[in-house]
Amino acid sequence: MRLFPQKSGSTNSTTILLYGSLVVLFLLVLTLWRSGSDQRAPVSENTKEPTANADSDRPLFVYCAAGMRKPIEEIVAAYGREYGVPIHLQYGGSNTLLGQLEVSRTGDLYLAADESYTRQAQQKGLVQERLPAAKIRPVIVVKKGNPKGVQGIADLAAGKVRYALGDPDAAAIGKKTRSLLSASGDWLAVKENATVIKPTVTDAANAVKIGSVDAAIVWDATAAQYPELIAIRDPALDRGAAIIEIAVTSFAKDPTAALHFARFVAAADKGLTSFAGCGIETVDGDRWASQPEITLFAGSVNRRAIEPAIRAFEGREGVTVNTVYNGCGILTAQMRGMYQSRQDDFPDTYLACDVYYLDTVKELFENPVNISDTDIVLTVQKGNPKNIQTLNDLTRDGVRLALGQEQQCTIGILSRRLLASQGLYEKLVQNGNIVTETPTSALLVPNVTTGAADAALAYYSDTLAEKNRLTIIPIDSPLAKAIQPFSIAKTSQYKYMGRRLFDAIAASQDDFIAAGFNWRLGDRTGPLKPEESGN
Repeated sequence: MRLFPQKSGSTNSTTILLYGSLVVLFLLVLTLWRSGSDQRAPVSENTKEPTANADSDRPLFVYCAAGMRKPIEEIVAAYGREYGVPIHLQYGGSNTLLGQLEVSRTGDLYLAADESYTRQAQQKGLVQERLPAAKIRPVIVVKKGNPKGVQGIADLAAGKVRYALGDPDAAAIGKKTRSLLSASGDWLAVKENATVIKPTVTDAANAVKIGSVDAAIVWDATAAQYPELIAIRDPALDRGAAIIEIAVTSFAKDPTAALHFARFVAAADKGLTSFAGCGIETVDGDRWASQPEITLFAGSVNRRAIEPAIRAFEGREGVTVNTVYNGCGILTAQMRGMYQSRQDDFPDTYLACDVYYLDTVKELFENPVNISDTDIVLTVQKGNPKNIQTLNDLTRDGVRLALGQEQQCTIGILSRRLLASQGLYEKLVQNGNIVTETPTSALLVPNVTTGAADAALAYYSDTLAEKNRLTIIPIDSPLAKAIQPFSIAKTSQYKYMGRRLFDAIAASQDDFIAAGFNWRLGDRTGPLKPEESGN
């Protein structure tokens, strides 16, 4: 059957052209649809389609715990005014959002009302950086005036009133409630007598607001957003705070842009003011800077091991790490002077060559974490022409020894301690065998390779670059070892960024081993915690 009768050659050509045009149009529409479905960021029902702007190639998509709606929308508005970046928000229960994140593997950031969810996300490889913002606790909410006279958990467990709970398998408030009340022995009764289980904390609060229930367990931060409700605290619920965290996903299209927004959310003088304005207890967040600079003082021995991690950290975070390498004696002397006269110049972080020189300024730093260690070895010219086999051989006539200067670098004080423990240091001084003392460990090996000294006590990690020109002799002593601790300055205004720098260094085990260090962190994952750093 023909749809159109064939009348002439001219008409036939027109028909072919028409069919061809329809095919081309169909393919064009299909291509545009596929392109849009691949590139278009998801938009929740609570957001508008963004418009293009000069400051952003694409919008950021944020999975956000429903109970944080008020502060996060205020933060998004402020960020948009300053940087013109559109932010798409999708609300839901923290666990529900985690499930969506795991299934879709799309989106840029995940803000959860309890750090247990961001920790799970990190363990599953779904997020990388986690930035804490605030602390919240569960409370019972009722209408103003408390018409039912609710006093605490006991009234709920006894079934005296109608009340709502958050779903433990969907919402952070439900999970935290179950955990706390299981510990107090109240969970089974409270769960059994609940009138309704809600998927989000805002659903539970709204149920009280409209009168479908008399009470609900919600976050204190959520209660503060409802002027018609009052919060009732209970000892069983007060025992556990949840930490609100915003995390950058592992599949963020532009992690630097995502981190920029995350730092804005968690900044003491930016996003955290919105949390505080909603009655939410905030953490002691970092100071805001669009392109911040932090300073790392590092003992010279660490240079080869940490430089790749620092470069990667700078690129991902969009920050500058001003790294100062030197002997730790010199660095700590500078620190003491800075602390007395110009604290603004004081370093944010310190990676020492050994715990010895961190201990000399420990009152200025938070609790350290030991990252690695390296052996102190006897270093001689290739072939060992002086036949030096032990530390005792260093005292022979004519043996020229290079040591670190003990007031300037860690290897100096550790070498003196090692030699003194075997009764050799004074003998070396009296015999004149010590021909040079260097201000940093990096200068010891060159003294041997150039023939300026016959031997040096050096870090094993410093010998690798010249291993074809040296003979390395191990030293059998527990004192022949240096341990490298990392710490964050108490005066730093970028403590959380310092912890993320630690994370970057802690993820570079292969670089440390390749540089001649032994690894001390084991299979550690996750950020340096405030309780570990003394904050």
